[in-house]
Amino acid sequence: MRDLVAGMRYLGEGQRWVARHGRWWGFGLIPALIALVLYAGVLTALALWSGDLAAWATPFADDWGSPWQQLLRGVFVALLLAGGLTLSVLTFTAVTLLIGDPFYESLSEQVEESEGYCPPGPDRPLWREIALALRDSVHVLLRAAGFGVLLFVLGFVPFLGQTVVPAIGFCFSGFFLTVELTAVAMQRRDVPVRARLRHLRGRKALAVGFGTPLVLLFLIPFLAVVLMPGAVAGATLLVRDLLPDGHGDGGEGGDRGADEAAGRVEGAAPAGVGPLPASPVPPPAPHFPQPPRPQSGPGPSAGRPPAGW
Repeated sequence: MRDLVAGMRYLGEGQRWVARHGRWWGFGLIPALIALVLYAGVLTALALWSGDLAAWATPFADDWGSPWQQLLRGVFVALLLAGGLTLSVLTFTAVTLLIGDPFYESLSEQVEESEGYCPPGPDRPLWREIALALRDSVHVLLRAAGFGVLLFVLGFVPFLGQTVVPAIGFCFSGFFLTVELTAVAMQRRDVPVRARLRHLRGRKALAVGFGTPLVLLFLIPFLAVVLMPGAVAGATLLVRDLLPDGHGDGGEGGDRGADEAAGRVEGAAPAGVGPLPASPVPPPAPHFPQPPRPQSGPGPSAGRPPAGW
């Protein structure tokens, strides 16, 4: 519950940050406005053709009588529109971040500098950053689509499909929306997408608390454009809490680097301490010759001690 509230708090803090820095809020609106025009056209076409899509997808209901045919196709249209809106929320963020990568990178850096420290990002050209962002977005969207198909099927379950499943769907959408929004600050720390998912799965309530209110707010027309700059700012603040040391898990090399920094790798010194001295090797134990032991019983005279020993 504490992480759930913390996620909502970071969302509010991000909106307050851009409210105090109006120039950066206007700067972050530009890519969101471009994406809004694209999505408005796609959603309008989906709404106009949803009836025809429902009839094409349910040919087995052509001979059904009233009201079952209208009920089935009405449910299909409702689920199609709900799925389209949910997918648009997720892909809107991804597309907006791709369009506005230089914009939001500058905004995120400014947020970190205002908090005291901005970790230096990897030295990569802009085209490489955009290619990585596109690859990561496709990876996240494919995972989200898998859950979306499952929830779409569960939506046909009576009662649960109209009550519990939509609530679960909003929570899943909120989690993946947080994954997308934290990409800017995570990429600066050179955290790959799988490590990003692992970090956020470790604190699911924090991710859901941040992203789910945004999913609901993004469903309101034009509000996604207004809130997008603050969402990026809030996601940057969330990453500073999630990775307080300024770096993430970048794979095997990152794990070893983190272990060496803590002095856990064998032979590595703690941070700020010079190399450890070699452990002294103990000298060999002295060897003293042993006198010959007398033999008991009969034996050769050479093996017996001389008379008077």
